[in-house]
Amino acid sequence: MQFGTDTRAGGPRSRLRISAGSLALVVLPLVWAYGWTAAKIGVASAEPFMVGALRNLGAAVVILAVAAFARRPLRPRPLGWLILLGVLQTSGMVGLSMWALQQGGAGKVSVLAYTMPFWLLLLAAVFLGERIHGVQWAAVVCALAGLVAIIAPWRLAGVGGSLLAVGSGLFWAAGAVVVKVIRSRYECDLLALTGWQMLFGVIPLALVAALTFREAPHWNGSFIAALGYLVVFSEALGWCLWVYVLRKMPASTAGITVLATPVIAILMSWAQLGERPGGMEAVGMALVVVALFLITVGAVIARRSDKGVG
Repeated sequence: MQFGTDTRAGGPRSRLRISAGSLALVVLPLVWAYGWTAAKIGVASAEPFMVGALRNLGAAVVILAVAAFARRPLRPRPLGWLILLGVLQTSGMVGLSMWALQQGGAGKVSVLAYTMPFWLLLLAAVFLGERIHGVQWAAVVCALAGLVAIIAPWRLAGVGGSLLAVGSGLFWAAGAVVVKVIRSRYECDLLALTGWQMLFGVIPLALVAALTFREAPHWNGSFIAALGYLVVFSEALGWCLWVYVLRKMPASTAGITVLATPVIAILMSWAQLGERPGGMEAVGMALVVVALFLITVGAVIARRSDKGVG
């Protein structure tokens, strides 16, 4: 399906674009949210770094094939930055999240990993000189309170897995900073960039999987289905939809996806895996979701303020 560039009010192409963008915003959080349940099922039958390497290798091949079919520029440039992005966003983010899923519930890990926007605020302030606005400071406080409630450092059990999940979000945020740098300095296609960084990021994952290898995956029906979902839907389709949303929708609207995904992930893991969060965990998760909402609101306010100044 071709999406036209006619933006005249009421024009059929304009309506098609709005409909397609709205559909992507509905489908994407569902696709990404169930990925956490699928990944939890996957690590029950295979070692976490093996699952991470397999899911991203398959997804990288699919995404680069889609980019080639769409006649996007496929040259891996800038090479050094792409390798760094792959290490951060694929090796670090995916590797730590899969390791965390081996120790903790899918819903809990998803919420802790989706603290990424909170870490991005802090990293962008330090490395990119971006100011943190008033309501975003409230998000920082809210997110910190939520993290303390979820991790519960006064209880040693489960702390390690929680810290791995938080580390996953931190690596993801660092990767987002690198993406900002790349896009400010180079002309590059987001789809090809995503595919190449996945491919480069698979190499450290595969090395760690080989060094920590204990037993081969159990290729049962559940594992094959979970891995297939992760490759085709959670990674390949999910990232293609995300690139489309970023191209066609305002960034503040795209933030709805970040806000909705961990909430849906909690409900899905509860329904299929029976992972019901405890009282303190539930409070912490709610605080993190509120922090994500405040970050989204702060981004909208900052963007409108910048437009007003301009």
